[in-house]
Amino acid sequence: MKSKIKEIHQQLVSKEISCTNLVQGKLKLLKQNTHNTVNYLLDSLALELAKKVDEKIAKGETIGLLEGIPFGVKDVFMLQGIPTTASSKFLKNYKSSYTATAIQKLLDAGAIPIVKENCDSFGHGSSSENTIFGAVKNALNPALVGGGSSGGSAVNVAKEYTVFSIGGDTGGSIRQPAGYNKVYGLKPTYGLISRYGLIAYASSTDCVGPIATSIEDIRIVLNTIRGKDVRDQTTYASDEILADSSSRTSTIKTVGYYSSFVKSDAISPETKASFLATIQKIKEKGIKVKELDFFNADVLVSTYYTLAMAETASNLSRLDGTNYGKRIDGDNLKESYAITRSENFSEESKRRIVGGNQVLSQGFSDEIYIKAQRLRNQISSRFSKDFLEVDVVLSPVTPATPPKIGESLKNPLAMYLSDAYTVGFSLGELPTLTIPNGTETGLQITADKKNETQILQFANFLNDIL
Repeated sequence: MKSKIKEIHQQLVSKEISCTNLVQGKLKLLKQNTHNTVNYLLDSLALELAKKVDEKIAKGETIGLLEGIPFGVKDVFMLQGIPTTASSKFLKNYKSSYTATAIQKLLDAGAIPIVKENCDSFGHGSSSENTIFGAVKNALNPALVGGGSSGGSAVNVAKEYTVFSIGGDTGGSIRQPAGYNKVYGLKPTYGLISRYGLIAYASSTDCVGPIATSIEDIRIVLNTIRGKDVRDQTTYASDEILADSSSRTSTIKTVGYYSSFVKSDAISPETKASFLATIQKIKEKGIKVKELDFFNADVLVSTYYTLAMAETASNLSRLDGTNYGKRIDGDNLKESYAITRSENFSEESKRRIVGGNQVLSQGFSDEIYIKAQRLRNQISSRFSKDFLEVDVVLSPVTPATPPKIGESLKNPLAMYLSDAYTVGFSLGELPTLTIPNGTETGLQITADKKNETQILQFANFLNDIL
């Protein structure tokens, strides 16, 4: 698919459309939508910014590529003066006092935020059903979940309510909903994009990334929001990805895939058949394909959730109604804390907080938490070894198609297992892109750290052959 950003940019420059009309049209679609993707519309801000873009164009001034482009923001990012709820009862009335770095970079480039988007509360979920704003409905079939936790962001892009959206990915929260709604979603290398202003879920795997309808739009947004940030010490400086370099495919010589993913009991026959058919097409193009051994999916899921729950228990300990969120008073301070947290956190958030506190507690931390850390190191080492043999790794995004709305809430374990093919790459801090081809929920392309260019190259190649 062609770049929507470039198409709209050209329409604005040629005065085929006005930025105000463009933004008004998107806002109207968001107001009318029945997919529960909207937490808060940024009407006033968006129209004010659109007016400024129109004034620049009327004066004959040059506008940047992203200037005037409407985008969505997952409701876990701070935007000064705007509600940031994390789709939770706890922060229902909270307004941001500052703006997240990634969002500020887009504002500086002239992009226009138009909506704070529905998601699983605090990112806790894989279906965008754990939210006070109602379950996000799939863009292709409203009876199915939109995926999570960035479900609202993926659905808005798929329905073209936004040109692109910014999501957060901890264990698959961009990639899985992108696959469910047949759009592109990138989890970059850990540290490529600042997490400053992102409400933390699991800090060691949290990543900021774009969701869009084309590879080129992913590249454009990525170039804008990447880079070193003194307010996030995990970030690093990086070079711009040029359009020419991301379209070349000559550097991709060997593709790997994990046999454990294909042989897993969780994978549906349809997903397995379509994935293996894609592998065959790659072989027919003269590219070497190598089958790799890896950890079983249940090991990856249990390792990820042990660490993620521990980190979320720590991160959300600050939410007690004193400094943040809605306070409910009890007879004493201890009771106030207990009531406030019990009443304001969702069932899924409480499940993860309790689980995290248990694995960190005395008598359990050595047996469970430390063991999970050792397993994570082994997973990372295995990735390093694998990328000495292959250029990219190809995998299904999910083992099966999206469940019906309500099914995941009845079976949390099944929800966790839907992340079986995404969490390993999060533990390895690797860049991974979902593309809407190859299986019913897309394919996942993964490269070694800091090799986003290779991923985009191979994504373009797959678009040509699938």
